[in-house]
Amino acid sequence: MDNRAEIKAFLSSRRAKLSPEQAGLTAYARNRRVPGLRRNEVADLAGVSVEYYAQLERGNLAGVSDSVLEALARALQMDEAERAHLLDLARASGPATRARRKPAAQPVRANLQRLIDLMPQVPVIVNNARLDQVAANSFGRALFAPMCASPVHPANQPPNHARFTFLDPRARDFWTDWERAADDGVAQLRTEAGRNPYDRAFTDLIGELSTRSEEFRIRWAAHDVRLHRIGVKHFHHPVAGDLQLNFEVMELPADPGLTLIAFSADAGSPAEDALTLLGSWAATQDPKALPR
Repeated sequence: MDNRAEIKAFLSSRRAKLSPEQAGLTAYARNRRVPGLRRNEVADLAGVSVEYYAQLERGNLAGVSDSVLEALARALQMDEAERAHLLDLARASGPATRARRKPAAQPVRANLQRLIDLMPQVPVIVNNARLDQVAANSFGRALFAPMCASPVHPANQPPNHARFTFLDPRARDFWTDWERAADDGVAQLRTEAGRNPYDRAFTDLIGELSTRSEEFRIRWAAHDVRLHRIGVKHFHHPVAGDLQLNFEVMELPADPGLTLIAFSADAGSPAEDALTLLGSWAATQDPKALPR
């Protein structure tokens, strides 16, 4: 990833999304040739010179103080995810950035696999920052069996959520809210691009998806980022039918780059009954034998 290009595109895209009215500006030209705020308006709101802001938007965040970055985030009304992404981009501009963490090697630790295997009542998966599914318990493998069985994944590589979502037509049946799933996946990858821009496998994945999927290219160009911590996902499973499941995402400090995701259904809901059915199926069937 080209860090300077990432910074330039991110800042200009945030500036384009913010109107003068949203920024609280009372005096501005009505006939504007650019969407959103102008550079001089952002500079005024952040309390820096126009020349200095122009330098920042050209991609030069090396050595910029935290106070300036915070002022810039406030001026552009960034949310928590956008602010964190800006700070990540600034850190990646500094020296020795290539020594930053790399996604955890395969396979996952035996103790981690045993832990999730001891959670038989809920589907659990473990993803790395590239959205590779690097581990799961049997319930988790059953829930994501359509993705795991997809032919879009290269041999000898773990199944990848983004590759399945954008390259396998069956993903539109599996994700009943495919647009949201696609948006969330790209936003997570964009976040990782700021944290760890020198991961070759990550760059290769982005190149593959950009080449093969226009839907991915459009979303990637938007430079949107989003925190992925809790929420609801909607599935249509070949065995269990429609599932509306809550999810919780937990980072694993002992395994930088890995996150554990557990799914559950509301008590007494139709999804709970469907999840019970899926759990019974998972206990007796090989997920690879899932009907297509």
